[in-house]
Amino acid sequence: MNIKQEDIKHRLAEKGLKVTPQRIFVLDAIQSLGNHPTADLIISHVQKNHPNIASGTVYRVLDVLVENQLIKRVKTERDVMRYDGIMEPHHHLYCAESETIRDYRDEELDGILAEYFERKRIRGFNIEEIKLQIKGKFQKP
Repeated sequence: MNIKQEDIKHRLAEKGLKVTPQRIFVLDAIQSLGNHPTADLIISHVQKNHPNIASGTVYRVLDVLVENQLIKRVKTERDVMRYDGIMEPHHHLYCAESETIRDYRDEELDGILAEYFERKRIRGFNIEEIKLQIKGKFQKP
């Protein structure tokens, strides 16, 4: 068993989830594909090596992984659901033209946002997470 699969097994067990091949394959697909894959891309990737895994199974696994905070859903402007395997705080740069999403980390921005909302104290609302989706256009190199 490779290190990546051992890490996936560990992450599942930490959440108290049964470690199943399907869960391992789906988490591995999300990590391998990167760039916030759609369910269809994940299904295609999983079924290349494991053709007996049904699409419905992959969707159920995705739901369980989201519910247990092992992955996050990221919705695009066109209402396409994508999946993000990075659970550490970060923002997204989103290009609507290409539907590309890139992770964006900026500790200074995080500090500014946290300080701003701490100062504003939105009455009757507890902030759990602040994440931005910054829309723009990626320039060609």
